[in-house]
Amino acid sequence: MTADYRYSRLGYVALNVTDLERTLAFYTDLVGLDATEIADGQAALRCGPDHHNVLLNRAPEPGLKRIGFELESEDDLERAFRHLERCGYTPAWLDAEECAALHQGPGLRFRHPGTGLPLEYFAGMERMAEPFGARLAKIARLGHVVVSTPDLPAMRDSLMRDLGFVLSDEVDGMIAFLRCFPNPFHHSLGIARADEDRLHHVNFMVTDIDDVGRALNRLKKNKVEIVYGPGRHPPSGSIFLYFLDPDGMTVEFSFGMEEFAETGARAPRLMPPVPESLDFWGGLPSLDFARVGRYESAG
Repeated sequence: MTADYRYSRLGYVALNVTDLERTLAFYTDLVGLDATEIADGQAALRCGPDHHNVLLNRAPEPGLKRIGFELESEDDLERAFRHLERCGYTPAWLDAEECAALHQGPGLRFRHPGTGLPLEYFAGMERMAEPFGARLAKIARLGHVVVSTPDLPAMRDSLMRDLGFVLSDEVDGMIAFLRCFPNPFHHSLGIARADEDRLHHVNFMVTDIDDVGRALNRLKKNKVEIVYGPGRHPPSGSIFLYFLDPDGMTVEFSFGMEEFAETGARAPRLMPPVPESLDFWGGLPSLDFARVGRYESAG
């Protein structure tokens, strides 16, 4: 059933962390995000004009709490709710008090039925008066979130069929790259094959290739584990660097990404399942790459 609503962008990712203070320092002092609000076991951080692009939540186990996608309008949100119900999902509206606490417009939450992936749709977010500081890196945006699953084809097909995602490229049997139509970026959501459903990585896009190099040296100096890269992804054309946060969840800095027009976009490519399909330079990730980040359980 074709989705009859339109995405604006990937809005934010909410992560569960075991040591809020330590992880907050990591994302502000090493990644370069700005903190906007810290209260009640939660920290809101941003890499642009929005109130938040990352929410850190104190929890016993690290992992993914939810991924929030902004839709183009409240009408799109209403259509999304009805569409999800028709597809057999169980969306639930957020109450006004929670929306206000999040500095967001109306929203709804649901889980992908096959994997339990926690998702949110919302319409509108408060903009901050002060511009993003870009103290350490010229971060342009929260670029994408990639998740892992044992059944990549089933998850890919359901996200395209039920939730309106469009396939940009796929490395056969390894990873699929999806864009939230009509957002132009090569992927806002990725699906990688793994032994369980969990977070794979969170990406931040930078506007200067030197920010990738500076991050590499800054992270090494502070003894942060680099787990993949630097390298260059053939599917998107991005220069990449992957590293671990204090809980072992994987974070990526990247520079550059292919963009698609709303109409007349090229067909998706199927690439062979070899390391060179993931890195032009032939690099391989370490064993700690994309290993931590179970989904928060329902209820």
